Amino acid sequence: MWRQFRKFSSSSSFSAKEKKWDALIIGGGHNGLTAAAYLARSGLSVAVLERRHIIGGAAVTEELIPGFKFSRCSYLQSLLRPCVIKELELKRHGLKLLKRSPSSFTPLLDGRYLLLGSDKELNYSQISKFSKSDADAYSRYESQLDKFCEFLDPLLDSSTPETLQGSSHLNTRMRHKLQNSAFWANCLRRALHLGQKDLVDLMDLLLAPASKVLNNWFEADVLKVTLATDAVIGSTASVHTPGSGYVLLHHVMGESDGDRGIWSYVEGGMGSVSSAIAAAAKEAGATILTNAEVSKLMIEDTGRVHGVLLADGTILHSSVVLSNATPFKTFMDLVPDDVLPHDFHKAIKCSDYRSATTKINLAVDRLPQFQCCNLSHPDAGPQHGGTIHIGPESIEEMHSAAQDAENGLPSRRPIIEMTIPTVFDKTISPSGKHVIGLFIQYTPYKPSDGSWENPVYRESFAQRCFSMIDEYAPGFSSSIIGYDMLTPPDLEREIGLTGGNIFHGSMGLDSLFLMRPVKGWSNYRTPIEGLYLCGSGTHPGGGVMGAPGRNAAHVVIEDFKKS
Repeated sequence: MWRQFRKFSSSSSFSAKEKKWDALIIGGGHNGLTAAAYLARSGLSVAVLERRHIIGGAAVTEELIPGFKFSRCSYLQSLLRPCVIKELELKRHGLKLLKRSPSSFTPLLDGRYLLLGSDKELNYSQISKFSKSDADAYSRYESQLDKFCEFLDPLLDSSTPETLQGSSHLNTRMRHKLQNSAFWANCLRRALHLGQKDLVDLMDLLLAPASKVLNNWFEADVLKVTLATDAVIGSTASVHTPGSGYVLLHHVMGESDGDRGIWSYVEGGMGSVSSAIAAAAKEAGATILTNAEVSKLMIEDTGRVHGVLLADGTILHSSVVLSNATPFKTFMDLVPDDVLPHDFHKAIKCSDYRSATTKINLAVDRLPQFQCCNLSHPDAGPQHGGTIHIGPESIEEMHSAAQDAENGLPSRRPIIEMTIPTVFDKTISPSGKHVIGLFIQYTPYKPSDGSWENPVYRESFAQRCFSMIDEYAPGFSSSIIGYDMLTPPDLEREIGLTGGNIFHGSMGLDSLFLMRPVKGWSNYRTPIEGLYLCGSGTHPGGGVMGAPGRNAAHVVIEDFKKS
């Protein structure tokens, strides 16, 4: 029977340790904070336990060089669910989005460039420089992706129609079957509305390599390369990998203030997203503790969770625990082996957590001057505001970059996405100076020709990237004041991302929806009673979405109502 719980306001760590909580959340990343906010708003007493000294997980802002505040991992916002922004009143709690227009700039070594954004006339004019037929096709391409996003969008904000786990009463089984039948009936209605042609085109996009999709639409290399980066970002996949088309779609699913597919900077850096969610959670009564590393889940002989053991030896008691850690970290490190079903343990252990991503954050004393723009003044132009694509200039060159990593080597000519948030956000750097982020692929977790633990090896790769940028913006290297570099092992060690994977696990089609994190356990519940997952390793996947945290919280609330 549903009961009302006294809200517990944020307080000292001492009182947190003395209390038995309704719910404990492992990890203060944005999904863990989101889950905390919804649980606290429902009346549950909730504590968030963050290992690091700062909340946010991968959505964090850190001042590593005096005066310069870096979005260390994630760096743009679009995927955060509108319902989360609205229901938690994140704008009232300080969230401020800074839209970019144009949103994309691709310089070429031959002196040409491509600008893209939300302005259809600009897009047509820019693409026409390379291909008139591509300019004609681009708006149709965008319209098709919008249509597919609208079809898939309702799937993001609810739990999956998972089969019922464990034994239950007849009424529970019947209610569950009715709920799942309603879900599939709704999917069928939307599929009929979409129509067979579009449905086949959607299946083609989901199953095909991104290169095939883009080659079918366009002929100009510069346009295909610009769009293809969304298909491989954060993964080890090549543009020729079947299923890479889905990741392309995943990255255009979002919106900024109602504008679909638009990515924004966040004033104050991506940590401001986490701070706004944390403020909503604390206002609802949640407690958030930092420097509170969980070393073990406490499991009763009955197989039910009853709390956590912290690294300092403190035991916190709770009837429910939600883990915002990766599934691998949760079940391989925090849960004793002998309490998990063999098949489940094996599936988690064998999941794909590979990564080939490196993030470099730089403090610079001036903006890069791209020679293709023929501008010499220091002020920001349209080329500086969006994502700047540096590196491979053809689909085959992108594939070669992936093949280098497949062979154990960092890409000789890596794919670099450069962003300069200080063009819009004046709160994160000293006046006249700038913060630059470089999202780089491909960098294997364990290179065959060296080690990321070797400072000389690290510096050599960083300089390779800076030298590539010099080819497009001469003098860039000399503008660098200092930088922070996170390779896959760094992302694992510092942020807690298993294998350095920014999505908490592969976003391949075999790891989505009813198969995320593993078959049979896609609805945030786990084989351990009272333990739930709420991170990006669950449906609907990675990115700063908030959907896993919100969905998991609703499942927990539903289960409390049954108790």
